[in-house]
Amino acid sequence: MTATPPDHATPLDHATVPDDAARLREAAAFVEEQDTATLLRLLLPGLDGPELRALADHCRFAHAALLVFPPDDGALRAHLAACGLDPDTPSYPSTVVRGRLARRHGLDEAGLDVRIVRPPVPGPHRERTVEVFALPAPPGSDLAAVAAYERAHREEAHLAFEVARPDALVLGGLCSLLARHGAAPDGGGHNPHEDATVLYFTAPAHTAAGYRRVELHAAGNHPAVLAAHLGADGRENADGPEDADGRKDADRPDAADGTDPAHRPAEDLLRMLTGAWTTQALAVCAQLRLPDALDTRTPAGPRTLARAVGADPGSLATLLRYLAMVGVTARDGDGFRLTELGALLRSDAPGSMRSLALMYGGPFYRSFAALGHTVRTGEVGFDHLFGENHFDHFARDPELADLFDQSMAASSRMFEPLPAHPVLAGTDGAPRPGTVVDVAGGNGELLGLVLAAHPHLRGVLLERPHAVEAARRRLDAAGCGDRCDYRSGDFADVPPGADVYLLSRVLHDWDDARCREILRHCARAMPAHADLLVVERLLPADGSTSLATAWDLHMMCNTGGRERDTDDYGRLFADAGLRLVDHAPLPLGAAVLHVRRTAAPAGPPLPQQEDRREDRREARREARYVPARSAEQ
Repeated sequence: MTATPPDHATPLDHATVPDDAARLREAAAFVEEQDTATLLRLLLPGLDGPELRALADHCRFAHAALLVFPPDDGALRAHLAACGLDPDTPSYPSTVVRGRLARRHGLDEAGLDVRIVRPPVPGPHRERTVEVFALPAPPGSDLAAVAAYERAHREEAHLAFEVARPDALVLGGLCSLLARHGAAPDGGGHNPHEDATVLYFTAPAHTAAGYRRVELHAAGNHPAVLAAHLGADGRENADGPEDADGRKDADRPDAADGTDPAHRPAEDLLRMLTGAWTTQALAVCAQLRLPDALDTRTPAGPRTLARAVGADPGSLATLLRYLAMVGVTARDGDGFRLTELGALLRSDAPGSMRSLALMYGGPFYRSFAALGHTVRTGEVGFDHLFGENHFDHFARDPELADLFDQSMAASSRMFEPLPAHPVLAGTDGAPRPGTVVDVAGGNGELLGLVLAAHPHLRGVLLERPHAVEAARRRLDAAGCGDRCDYRSGDFADVPPGADVYLLSRVLHDWDDARCREILRHCARAMPAHADLLVVERLLPADGSTSLATAWDLHMMCNTGGRERDTDDYGRLFADAGLRLVDHAPLPLGAAVLHVRRTAAPAGPPLPQQEDRREDRREARREARYVPARSAEQ
């Protein structure tokens, strides 16, 4: 492989060009030291006053990117560690940078193994990263000339700003503001893998920031904004693949991975069709407890690992290569080590997702084979396959029920911000200890977080008998058990008189009629001052890519439930004598909806505990037995 220098290459004094380690240290220090407003002022000289404040209010500095050429993976890890960056941060293929390098230097893409790694920067800005593109260039390699040119010209270096609360109006205004101060549109695209829209600009010639390219990164799909931005890019209408040169991974809808645009749709579809292979690869990885046998720093060979997990060495090597491709393992010489991503599948990892891998690769994987039956008939695929609903099916199998309940812990990331919700934080100054009720509270994961954050609160957990015992053990171990009462029962048994009620990932299990019944039981139990916090995924109103859209399909096939948008929930609440006050985002694509009672709850008054037998019988007819929250992420 012989490189052909780009036409615009100029003679360089390579002795003055910093090496990779020095450039990495420089980038890490740059990311740690900058504040958003100061950096924007350097990037766009003349930006000041209200315009600077408007830009800084709507976006934050997120990362700096650079391309490096370590001799091997070990050297890259050593460089990262020397700069105080996590050497075990997982890496992924960066196919567009590979394509740009191939075009720029006249090389075959197949010979360029470009990886991307985004280690967080230590210090006060833990949300920031250094985005490192890495192309191994061993001593004596034909890539020496490529490395020298790229280190000097920094074609791939850029700064990225994360847009807060993006919508079409905000994004359009930010683009206009950047253009007014000399930044030129330079491509962009929607990346479905992270559901984000990226908009690129070349910095004005008089920039003082030291970087040539700028990225605006906005969560979600914003097709109208993207179309307007690409239409403003003077190079977008150029003929041939060269017009994508110099753009990032999600740059062009027709060349987002550096391939021939004529072949891109077929390759995209092929990747989608093989998605089930990834599910099964992860499930088998979890079944074998392979992550428990791997180390994040010291690589192990397939034969050694095969002996540890009881597998065929050749077959395991094939699985390990696939897992490396998706970022669960990383190749290191002839061996493999575990990445940060793969460590989530360890059985003893905090918030382990091993049980989810087993669920999604087991019962739910099998039931998805009946999706066609669901779509044709409207019947639940799980019920069609197993002959009963999945709550009853799991309840009949203690091992499966235990796995189902274990999988709830994997959702703890979704709940982390919830204890700081104003409704819960507002109870801190109350003259008497408040009470929070978790309806269908599963294994107590959420209630435990709330009680740990608010020591003055008492908790009540309502669940099935076997789940109550699991929750009791969990909350006792967390030191919260002495402040919690446990109720075995169904939705008709929601205890009255509490201050806050939690209903987390319950409503999406059911159709609208059953949701109304569940909500009416909550409304009848709530005093006038009480608050209800509902945790669900919300379908996007604009049809953009969303985890909720995927889980809508999952719920339809496996429980007969559905995901909903805010208007749908607003109508359900109103029918139950409740009103939606507001909603706020949570991690993993979820949201918390704050709900209060209207003037009077819908339906008949709440009967006294001793006179509620008929109410309970009716609830069981309408809503069956109360389930634990779905084992989903």
